[in-house]
Amino acid sequence: MRQTSSVLYIAVDSLIPDRGKSIPGLDEFTAALDRAGIPGVWVTNRTRLQMDEPRRKHGHAHPFIAEGGSGIYLPEDYFHLRPEPKTGRSHKDSTVRLGRFTCVPIAESQPAAAEALESLSEDAGVAVVTLKSLTPRELVQNLGLPIRQAELARQRDFDELFFFAGVTETDLQRFQAEASLRKLQLRQRGALWSLAIGPSVQRSIRDLSRLYDRALRAHAAIVGVATLGEAKDLFPFCERTILLTDSEPEEFPGGPAPGKRAKCVPLLAHDVWQQLLKAVL
Repeated sequence: MRQTSSVLYIAVDSLIPDRGKSIPGLDEFTAALDRAGIPGVWVTNRTRLQMDEPRRKHGHAHPFIAEGGSGIYLPEDYFHLRPEPKTGRSHKDSTVRLGRFTCVPIAESQPAAAEALESLSEDAGVAVVTLKSLTPRELVQNLGLPIRQAELARQRDFDELFFFAGVTETDLQRFQAEASLRKLQLRQRGALWSLAIGPSVQRSIRDLSRLYDRALRAHAAIVGVATLGEAKDLFPFCERTILLTDSEPEEFPGGPAPGKRAKCVPLLAHDVWQQLLKAVL
């Protein structure tokens, strides 16, 4: 691995939408980062299977963090060292093999989330419908995606996607309260919800950054790159932040330190990727 002063953690779900085209120039930016020797780690709520095509299309060959901080996926032979063994009562393996990747699990692997959701729904008396329970036709109708993409969306390594079936606000509050008591993490994904056990973007970044520091034998700065909608979940855990926006806010809440402003780069500028690379360097 080439020596570098920083590692980028890029929230990509807004840059590479489920439907439609990616932000123009992203593949050239990925190539420019590689030429500069700067790793660009993608951070996404999607699964490793959903990221296969975007990674091929944009030439992404670095690790990525998937399912909202549930797991770190390392390309084969990316690091010539192993993650440090995990300690504590969970006694989870430090790595597992998932498809073509070495995965550092952060959340509990499936079917733990599926079983937890079933138990939670029954005990709280709140009906839910999981993506796994839908027919292919129902899946396409609910996700608004082509059948192949829709099928990939419900093949999860860690979290369980579902939606509520005719619940009241009181039902939802009871469901959320019971989930909190059981230390289950609920996150809303548009019309869908995600349930996972122990996901953490913060721990994902921390563990991966330790691997980079060990490989480089020096500390590489943790730089977060995100649009406004995704920054709040990423920026608090980064040392430097770059906000992709059309307007420059007076102060971005949720940055790496109270009152610290993110560097702003206009996303729709014709030279957005050149500006972003300059800001990184």
